[in-house]
Amino acid sequence: MTEKNNQTAPKSAGGACCHLKATPRKEETVRLLKNRLNRMNGQLNGIARMLDENRYCGDVLIQVAAVESALQAFGYLILQEHMETCMVEEIGKGNLEVIGEAVDLIKKLK
Repeated sequence: MTEKNNQTAPKSAGGACCHLKATPRKEETVRLLKNRLNRMNGQLNGIARMLDENRYCGDVLIQVAAVESALQAFGYLILQEHMETCMVEEIGKGNLEVIGEAVDLIKKLK
């Protein structure tokens, strides 16, 4: 790994350490991922408005399920990218520890 790739950011609130990707994401990929996040933010804001409007619980729960599904799909896209880029690169370097890391990540996604 290059020195740049060994840099880490401060620990996040969840305690996990953040690493920099060896291969940057393509601009188009970042744009599409951010669009998905923006849609989810819009859905969450919609849920907040539903609460303000005292909407029916079942309608709120349907929107919660939609956001959960969207977030799950987003996570799987990131996981797929991780497996196709980061893992392939590390396995190519002989680092098989990334397989165990991937299994742990899959377990966290459910």
